[in-house]
Amino acid sequence: MNRTPTAALAAGSLIAGFGVAVASGSRPLGGAVLVAGGLTCAEIWRRRHGPRTAAALTGVGFTAFVASHGLGLVIGAWPSVLCVSAVTGAIVWVRSDSVVSGARAEAPVQLGQ
Repeated sequence: MNRTPTAALAAGSLIAGFGVAVASGSRPLGGAVLVAGGLTCAEIWRRRHGPRTAAALTGVGFTAFVASHGLGLVIGAWPSVLCVSAVTGAIVWVRSDSVVSGARAEAPVQLGQ
């Protein structure tokens, strides 16, 4: 479970939760999908990095969910969900997945030194 790509899971949970809510007409059902994905991510983050990082990344996901509602009034529902999902995925990748995979970018190398 240590290498589970939580960036995709976190972003996908936002998208899938909204998609299920729209397709089924049931906001609670969409919320259940979102919560299931969020709790799965939170548990993985807790095991990987401890409760502090898990809480911070869970906060990112919650903030994205809340922000999508306001942003949706400006750019539309689906574009808003896709935007906040992309931002969430990027933050989770940088703070969790890239650390585990060893893919974290190094400082740029200065040529001629």
